[in-house]
Amino acid sequence: MNLTENISEGLRSIKGNMLRTVLTALIIAIGITSLVGILTAIDGMQSSVDNSFAGLGANSFDIKGPRMWRRRSSGVNDKDYPPIEYREAKLYKELFQGKTSATISIYTNVSGAAQLKYKSVKTNPNSLIRGVDEDYINIKGYKLISGRDITENDINLTNNVVILANELATTLFPKENPIDKDITLLGLRFKVIGVLEKKGSITGGGDDRVALVPLETGRQIAGNRKLTFDITTSVNNVSDMDYILGEAEAVMRRVRKDQIGQAKSFEIERSDALAKDFEEVTGYLRVGGFGIGIITLLGAAIALMNIMMVSVTERTREIGIRKAIGATPFKIRLQFLMEAIVICILGGIAGIIMGIGIGNLIAKLISDKSSFIIPWAWIFMGFVVCVVVGILSGFYPAYKASKLDPIESLRYE
Repeated sequence: MNLTENISEGLRSIKGNMLRTVLTALIIAIGITSLVGILTAIDGMQSSVDNSFAGLGANSFDIKGPRMWRRRSSGVNDKDYPPIEYREAKLYKELFQGKTSATISIYTNVSGAAQLKYKSVKTNPNSLIRGVDEDYINIKGYKLISGRDITENDINLTNNVVILANELATTLFPKENPIDKDITLLGLRFKVIGVLEKKGSITGGGDDRVALVPLETGRQIAGNRKLTFDITTSVNNVSDMDYILGEAEAVMRRVRKDQIGQAKSFEIERSDALAKDFEEVTGYLRVGGFGIGIITLLGAAIALMNIMMVSVTERTREIGIRKAIGATPFKIRLQFLMEAIVICILGGIAGIIMGIGIGNLIAKLISDKSSFIIPWAWIFMGFVVCVVVGILSGFYPAYKASKLDPIESLRYE
């Protein structure tokens, strides 16, 4: 019996025991589903995060006032630095734009718990009112689905105009076009000039509950209340990021009058920092998911080995006949190994299909911005794992079958 005939005989044996083959393949399919499904879901979540940060890009950074967590180090209170003032933000923009071609936007949070009203409809009192300039939307990756952006003229004339995030617009105007409608905001009347595309947020959707007003209008609303101003700087070339960051820090230290050797009185946050942190977390999740999948497959391999051992016992007489007509131990081992590998591959194909579907479904339920992922690397790895599991679980039963004595096998009932 040559190699091709031996493989064909193994496949005929699988076909002749279809119920056992399906049940065995199902065990492998469940193991592969858990492995591919977990890893696909993680890749889907990573894709969602990448999409969230794609508009913001990796070519911008924020300069913000000191944060409370930074004021205490090793049990010693640091100096209580003042927030960034409007004058300082404007001076930074003038000095820095004179040195580079970067785009700079200044913004401030006017209120973090505001309620918006249109006629009798009100939003929850958790809306963020932010004063922005004409470059803010483009730098921060927002997109308008209707209306227009805030212009320099709106800022200079302190116009009472507002751009609504998607959730606010949907709440206030469920059946109407919000453009050019007047709403009440912090006791003042504002005209809606634009609506933002749904952005989503891994921090809880806060980007869809923001109302953007012109920067000078925001300052006017605040009255005597002291605001802190944040600055976003966008560079043209990502490769220049480190150099521009150094220049920006030097300019801001000059503006804030930070002495040489003294800790800076502001924070610099790169736009891709959170994305990189999440990518590191997903790396750990992949390791954990891979471990869980391998443990599941280990159980499936043990079950497959047990079924193959039963198969060897049931087919003892068949093995004796084949050895009596000249089949070598190698051919017997090859036949049983082929059966185990084919069963694993059949289960693997079903498991990969189910794993991709379940993984993408989980990712979609977690974030509606996740795209459909076909993880080719995990598919290839799944096939490799199937072959390895088939060899490991089928080797001992195949070895046992090849060592059977043909005389005793023929006498086996």
